[in-house]
Amino acid sequence: MYGLMSDADVIQRVFDHIDNKTTDLADRVWREPVASYLSDEHFADELEVFRRLPTVFCPSAALSEPGSYVARSAAGVPIVAVRGGDGKVRAFYNACRHRGMMVAEGMGKVGAFICRYHAWAYGLDGRLKHVPGDQGFPELDRDAHDLIPVQAEERGGLVFVTQKAPLSEGAMAAVPDLLSPDQELFDFVQMHDPANWKLVVESAMEGYHIKALHSKTFYPYGFDNLNVVETYGPNSRLVFPFRRIEKLRDTAPEDRHPDGMLTYVYHLFPNARVSMLSSHHQLIIIEPEAPDRVRWDFFRLTPPARDGKLVDKAMTAKDADFVKDTGIVEDREAACSIQAGLATAANTHFTFGRYEKSAVHFHEHLDANLTQLRQGAS
Repeated sequence: MYGLMSDADVIQRVFDHIDNKTTDLADRVWREPVASYLSDEHFADELEVFRRLPTVFCPSAALSEPGSYVARSAAGVPIVAVRGGDGKVRAFYNACRHRGMMVAEGMGKVGAFICRYHAWAYGLDGRLKHVPGDQGFPELDRDAHDLIPVQAEERGGLVFVTQKAPLSEGAMAAVPDLLSPDQELFDFVQMHDPANWKLVVESAMEGYHIKALHSKTFYPYGFDNLNVVETYGPNSRLVFPFRRIEKLRDTAPEDRHPDGMLTYVYHLFPNARVSMLSSHHQLIIIEPEAPDRVRWDFFRLTPPARDGKLVDKAMTAKDADFVKDTGIVEDREAACSIQAGLATAANTHFTFGRYEKSAVHFHEHLDANLTQLRQGAS
C-alpha cells in the first residue's frame, strides 16, 4: 500500500521504540517564517494552491445513494457534490446560473436542485431542467446555463475535487483504501477558530506534545513522543500507540492486530486527515477562511466491520465524543494561543525539529507547491 508498513511491522516498530526509548525522526529541521501565518498575500497564494490541487471534499459515505449531496465551501468557494442516478459522483460550483444564489445547503438527498430564489431547477447531472415562466426569457440558451462542473473523483473512500488546472495529482496520487463501503456517516460537525489553518493542521502531526498538552486526556492511555511516521507522496501516516499494546508482546507477530492498540492518522495533503480510532473513524478537513480564521469540518463514521460484526453504536458515539470533547479541544486551544502570540513578534520563524517529521514533510511540499505556483505566474 504505497510502501506503507504492514500492521505487524508497525507493531514491531512500536515495540522497538518502547524498548529503546526512541521515535521516528525527520532527516532535517525546518524553519517556517512566522510571516507565512500572517500575510494576506501569502494566504491568497495558499488558496490558489488549494484550488489547483485535488483536495478532499467529503467521504464517499456521505453520498451513499443517488441524490445524496454535500454542499460546503472549499478554499473559499461554494461547491456541491452529488451522486447521480448513474452512481457517479459529480461536483459543481454551488451557484444558480440565473442570479447566483446557492442551489443547495448542508447535506441531504434531493431529486433535483431547485434554487430558492426563483425556482430554476437543475438535474443531478447539473443540466438546467426547468425555468418557471420561461416566456420571460425568450432568447435563453439553456445549454449555456447548466451548473458549472468542478472535477470530482472518488478514491480510497473519499471524494476529491479540483477547481482549476492542477499543479499535480497532489494527495490523490498516493491514497490508500482508507474508508470501506460498509462504513456509515453518523455525524457531521463544523467549528470555527481564530487561527491560521496551518497551526491547526500541524497540531496532529507529531506526538512530541502528548504529555505536555494532553496530560489528562490522551497521555494516560498513550506514550509521549513515540510515533511511527511514514511519508508517501505529499502525504504522511502517523501511528499513535496505546499503552495496552504491550498485551501483544507474547502474541505471534502474524497474529498481532492493531484494533484498539494504536491509532493510524493519515494526513492527506494539504488540509485533510483520516483518523482510525478505537471505535470510530473521522475525516477532518481544515478549511482556511482568512489568515487568522479557520473552519473544521468533521465527518464521523462507524468503523468497518470486524470479523463480520459491526462495532456497537453506543461505543462508537462514546469514543467519538471523547476525542471531540477532550483532545480536539486542547489542540484547538493551542492553535488559538499560538495565533494570539503572533502579535508579540517574539518569533521570526517557527522551528520544526526532527521529532516533527510529518510537519517537516508537510511544509516541504507546501513550499514546493507555492514555489511552482509563483514561478508559473511570473
